[in-house]
Amino acid sequence: MQAANAGDGDALEGTRGKILEELAAGPKTARDLARTLRIQESAARGHLDRLEERGWVVPAFRREGVGRPRKRYSLTALGQDQFPKKYDLMVDAIVDGLLAHEGEGYVSAVLAEAGERVAKEVARDVGPARSPEERARNLVLMLNRLGFRSRVEKTPDGRLRVVRTNCVFRHSALAHPYLLCDVFDKHLTEALLGEVGIDLEDSIGRGGLRCSHLIPLA
Repeated sequence: MQAANAGDGDALEGTRGKILEELAAGPKTARDLARTLRIQESAARGHLDRLEERGWVVPAFRREGVGRPRKRYSLTALGQDQFPKKYDLMVDAIVDGLLAHEGEGYVSAVLAEAGERVAKEVARDVGPARSPEERARNLVLMLNRLGFRSRVEKTPDGRLRVVRTNCVFRHSALAHPYLLCDVFDKHLTEALLGEVGIDLEDSIGRGGLRCSHLIPLA
């Protein structure tokens, strides 16, 4: 996730983070934001321009009574995504409930199907790839769209390794490493890659510093 300011940090830190929070309550003009945040209107416009470049806000002109239309800014769906979300608490509650009522076999089947369904959704606008290297690069692209920080590297023996240093469901993976790492994540990765026989070397859910999958070239 990119920072709201030029430097490193959380998306909701600094003046741009405050602007996002104000826009979450409803559309506002640069003048409205300048007055609320006690900054110059020109500074507010500069921040809004940067947020618009990132696709986090969108302007729209609206006529309000007599005079020129006023330019109001609203959050986009991408802008809404910058706010923290505790999906892992809901996922944990659902998984625990299903395990208690239906058992691990049933939950494994559900998560395997869910991984394949998510893969189909994010792979829609990615073109076909002929070589394993192309498929691995496409895999990294699609994983990063889901929020993972991933890259592809080549091992000394010529195989490909996809490495992820961020887990979007880390809390749930730590609570249920088999279901989230060996079932959901494996089916997700294989469905995105179009390959089978992926070898999970390491995973954050099992206490590792990263997740890594070895991909056969054959």
